[in-house]
Amino acid sequence: MEGGWLSSSLSGLSLSGVILALLLCMLTAALAGYGARQLQRRWTRGRDQSGGNQESYLVGAMLGLLALLLAFSFSMAVDRYEERRHLVVAEANAIGTAYLRAQLLDQPHRARLSQLLVDYTENRIALASASPDRLEPQLAENDRQLTTIWAAVAAARDSARAQGISTPLLLAFNQLIDLDTERKVARQVRVPQPVLLLLLSFLVLTAAVLGFVLEGRRAWVHGIVLFLLLSLYVGIIADLNRPTSGNITESQEPMLMLRQSLKSQPSGAFDRFAAPGNPGS
Repeated sequence: MEGGWLSSSLSGLSLSGVILALLLCMLTAALAGYGARQLQRRWTRGRDQSGGNQESYLVGAMLGLLALLLAFSFSMAVDRYEERRHLVVAEANAIGTAYLRAQLLDQPHRARLSQLLVDYTENRIALASASPDRLEPQLAENDRQLTTIWAAVAAARDSARAQGISTPLLLAFNQLIDLDTERKVARQVRVPQPVLLLLLSFLVLTAAVLGFVLEGRRAWVHGIVLFLLLSLYVGIIADLNRPTSGNITESQEPMLMLRQSLKSQPSGAFDRFAAPGNPGS
């Protein structure tokens, strides 16, 4: 897992918990900056305290860098989310293709592979929403089903060769197995931990600098609003960065549509035009 211990820590919090924790960290840093400013004023009382323009330039530069870092982190999180969403569609298509090609086999291979693919689809849907305590059993069942499916494909080799579909059948099931691995890996990939650490460090440092330069109640109100908006923004990044436990997860609608299609089209539904005595009927 790329995110390391930081992603694991954030995964243990709810979205509201992440936002609240970030807000408290920034407020604490801002108060520390404010305290540092009061100490500086005591030490420099009666001396020249010019340098307001320099502080403005510094704050502007830090906010600009923070904006770039936020955009970069958000882009990384969204790219990973989009990849997971794409893989759901690709896997649904791969299972559907394998199911259709299995209908060209002789019995009992045709019925056996059809049922195995239906069961496999059910497992993939359950695995996508499995709770942490059910994840390992679901993964074990997933691996067992893949082994059984490939054993059934191997047993159907002679039938596939007789029907002239040996290569297309193998390619379809190879793609199904490849996408199984790709989806498992995609659900473990996170925004790299150094990027998250840099983002959080910059948030805290920027909040401290703002606390150092903010003057007056109105400025502090504006600062707190900014901290809240930043916390919400980073909270969304954190939620996108935990595909197995976040609120923003890839839709399983393609797999649900596939399940409905498989149930409405059992293997016998493809026999309407089969010639009498056809071995596949």
